[in-house]
Amino acid sequence: MKKIFLSLFIFLPLVVQAQVAGSITPDLLRQLRADNQPTATDRALRNALSRNAINDLALQAGNPAATDTHFSNEVPSKGISDQKQSGRCWLFTSMNVLRARMIKKYGLGSFHFSQSYNFFYDQLEKSNLFLQAVIDNAAEPMDTQTNQWLFQHPLSDGGTFCGAQDIITKYGLVPAEVMPESYNANNTSRMSSILSLKLREYGLELRRLAASKPKAVQQRKGEMLSTVWRILAMCLGTPPETFTWTMRDADGKALETRTFTPQEFYQTYVGTDLKGDYILLMNDPTRPYYKTYTIQYDRHSYDGRDWTYLNLPMERIEPIAIASIKDSTMLYMSCDVGKQYDAKSGVLSLDNYAYGDLFGTDFPMNKAERIQTYASASSHAMTLMGVDLDADGRPLKWKVENSWGADAGLKGHLVMTAAWFREYFFRLVAERKYVPQDLQELYRQQPVRLPAWDPLFAEEE
Repeated sequence: MKKIFLSLFIFLPLVVQAQVAGSITPDLLRQLRADNQPTATDRALRNALSRNAINDLALQAGNPAATDTHFSNEVPSKGISDQKQSGRCWLFTSMNVLRARMIKKYGLGSFHFSQSYNFFYDQLEKSNLFLQAVIDNAAEPMDTQTNQWLFQHPLSDGGTFCGAQDIITKYGLVPAEVMPESYNANNTSRMSSILSLKLREYGLELRRLAASKPKAVQQRKGEMLSTVWRILAMCLGTPPETFTWTMRDADGKALETRTFTPQEFYQTYVGTDLKGDYILLMNDPTRPYYKTYTIQYDRHSYDGRDWTYLNLPMERIEPIAIASIKDSTMLYMSCDVGKQYDAKSGVLSLDNYAYGDLFGTDFPMNKAERIQTYASASSHAMTLMGVDLDADGRPLKWKVENSWGADAGLKGHLVMTAAWFREYFFRLVAERKYVPQDLQELYRQQPVRLPAWDPLFAEEE
């Protein structure tokens, strides 16, 4: 026994020291240490980084973009919204576009639609979308990529403009005071996790039922949705079927009092055809331009339309945005908001942070390479409302109305330099009348269908 233990003890170091091709070897470690003998500057930076955030040290002083707040063209806005701890930017942004139209048309003061009302139906519709998609794919093995994706993403509070198209068109709108925000509307994570857990349980049950009692599947799904409704009603409140509302002008004077259904309110005061009057544009340099694409399951309701967009170079997108802003019309846009964002000034600029100078390297990937490597994607939707043009009509910077509250950024707004905009902008939703005729024709072409797990299409939050 003693001999066996000894022989094993002698053999083990040989196993540990065996080299595997491609691994970090002792020679490589020695080289890494030799290459990185700290200089006096390195030691000073190390001391600074031990007590300070990277962004505090990388922030470039004197960046002129941080103080230039003039805009040659700007759409007036009244009242900053706040999505708080939720991923509903897509809904807030869509409603900001629509409320700006209503405020302008009727001369209102600060007015907001109820996000809670439409969010209730968004979560109900997404739950049904998941459950019905599970039924549609129940004959396929659980480990197919589609079924895996479905159970990985049963529900979320994020989304895109197509969600506003689906939900508002189907359920209408109500003023904010008719269905106010609740704690769980502003803090969605726990409610979403509870609903997601329940939906995954229901999804497994529906797969089993589809195999054994297919005629009972739809009735059982209805019972499941009743439980979803109950959870949503307890967290968000029950959406009204009718309500009475008094319109007031900018001075608070009552203009009229009427009783509406949500659909009647939407048709009376907004009336726009969200599915017919708007064109969805994208800048994705990893794919051919002047083609349309659609994303499987990238919608908010089973009977809705998947996100479908025309992919264009920036030089075709920017004039559309400029034309809309010049005509006092806001736009839904989305971008990768976390990149080079200075929260104190509210400015997004490629010159905000000198990470390369701090760490003695550079970060040369272009937009296409960042997309391909999952380093960048559309993460947040905001309302494009201003542009500053030079003497030749070229954009110098852009302004957005955000949904992070009035204390965030520049009194609730963000400023994007033209260079930053071209690198980190992704989506724009424009009214059809601002889109050139040749692009409108291209928008009608048969779209290329992309899978739900395509890397670029994370929901905007």
